[in-house]
Amino acid sequence: MNTSYSIRQATEADIPTLHQLAQSIWAPTYSSILSQEQVEYMFEVIYEEEALRQQMQEGQTFLLLFEEKTPIGFAAFSLKDATEHVYKLNKIYLLTELQGKGYGKVLLSAAEEEVRKRGAAVLDLNVNRYNKAKQFYERCGYTVHLEEDIPIGPYWMNDYVMRKVL
Repeated sequence: MNTSYSIRQATEADIPTLHQLAQSIWAPTYSSILSQEQVEYMFEVIYEEEALRQQMQEGQTFLLLFEEKTPIGFAAFSLKDATEHVYKLNKIYLLTELQGKGYGKVLLSAAEEEVRKRGAAVLDLNVNRYNKAKQFYERCGYTVHLEEDIPIGPYWMNDYVMRKVL
């Protein structure tokens, strides 16, 4: 891992960068476990610029990870349950050619620290039951909390909800 990295909170001005990163990352991440039609549909619903803008306006906080000055990944989180102090990691993505170099752990740790500062006791995340990222989350201290099937348009996300007590 290059030691010259930085992380900052994204603003609406960063939406084109988030969209571009998602374009590079989304299909390679999911094409082996979802149909091409589902990959395309979900990309449009979640990562088109207007969808990203709406997610920010609805309370998702996005973090952008840079190597030198180049954006290489992002994460997003939001409050899930104020009473129980549970936050949700909605997204965490890294350019595929940089996976396995420690950046994912750096980005995940930054998100955990940010939600801790906001009073989180627990961080939840969803991962597709067939996504190899599940092992990464387990190495980072997350355990399967439950399984859920979420309708997205005509498709289903078959996920584990993984949880870490902070």
